[in-house]
Amino acid sequence: MSPRELPGAPRPLTVMIAADTYPPDVNGAATFCFRLATALHARGHEVHVVAARTEDGPDTVEHRPEATVHRLQSWHAPTHEYYRLVFPPRARRSMRRIMAQVEPDVVHAQCHYMIGAAAIRVAEQRRIRTVSTNHFMPENLEPFLPFPQWILDRYSRYSWWQMGRLMGRGAAVTTPTALAARAMAERAGLDRVLPISNGIDAAAYEPAPGEVVERPANPTVLFVGRLAVEKHVDVLVRAVAHLARTRPDLDVHAEIVGDGEQRDAIDRVIAEEGVVDRVHRRGHVSEEELHRAYLRADVFCQPGIAELQSLVSLEAMSASTPVVLADALALPHLVDEGVNGWLFPPGDPVALADRIARVLDLPDTERAAMGEASHAKAAQHSAHRTVDLFERLYRGETAARIRAEL
Repeated sequence: MSPRELPGAPRPLTVMIAADTYPPDVNGAATFCFRLATALHARGHEVHVVAARTEDGPDTVEHRPEATVHRLQSWHAPTHEYYRLVFPPRARRSMRRIMAQVEPDVVHAQCHYMIGAAAIRVAEQRRIRTVSTNHFMPENLEPFLPFPQWILDRYSRYSWWQMGRLMGRGAAVTTPTALAARAMAERAGLDRVLPISNGIDAAAYEPAPGEVVERPANPTVLFVGRLAVEKHVDVLVRAVAHLARTRPDLDVHAEIVGDGEQRDAIDRVIAEEGVVDRVHRRGHVSEEELHRAYLRADVFCQPGIAELQSLVSLEAMSASTPVVLADALALPHLVDEGVNGWLFPPGDPVALADRIARVLDLPDTERAAMGEASHAKAAQHSAHRTVDLFERLYRGETAARIRAEL
């Protein structure tokens, strides 16, 4: 598919980002899309985002600082707290209208469902260059689909097949990590996926000049993210309870930042384990408060098992925080064991407690060195480089040439 005289063109581009989730949604894909739109706008490009409307009503348009956001009529998914459904016929009709009005130079689809699928199909019809990025594992949907496992297994296979069929039509396909790229090759037949990090602006999580963040009296383990089934936050709660019983000398506390459909279940586990005074659930917080939470934490924990990269782990690492992450999917690529943190077997609170204790038992100088190693590893995921690579793909550079540099 040929772009309209894009290779090497110095002029600003009109970029359309097709996203099934976008702020105010709180998740990694929504955050990536917002940051990408913001960075592209800062570079002088005209950015349009197409996403589901977050409440009932017809298609509408928002003029935000980072982009013009086209919101499509949607319906609440009955099994999910905030996810909205845009049915395929509606998505295609709206996409045809918006694409005819905007006339984008390039379409960047963020998934192969609903809005992403419509964007890929309509862009192909209009011969517009398409780049696709996958942030999602089809299995992530299983907790929200009320069907027996044999149906879920069939749906998962179909979804992987659809991913390959749709995303494979464009000029390039990307995903945040090499591990995720291998999964897409094995299960979706996409054997030339580019592993391009979501990127992180490490400076946003470093202490500002002269900034003093008061640290809590007790050693603190931090979790940040959606309170969803696949995040397994209950494992962290049980690990803190185990440490309270077996290592009272450490006096470990946990801070949970974020919200989601599992909040009540997590509160029950906190009460059942008797750690109401040790586990503090904060809900959503401002960016400023999140920045301070990363800086005051002694350890960051991500017990989730479905992470294609984990932006929150990179944010914590940018704040020079040691990490303890589940040994699942893409998380291991963020850990050099014993250097910047530890991995633990997914779902095992006793093993998690052991890894947390290993970090907290270190002398202050060694724990600080572990945090510095985290920061150095996060620096490899520069947001500036990520946007550079996407900009080159938008302008017509081949995926093969980009792959040679990765």
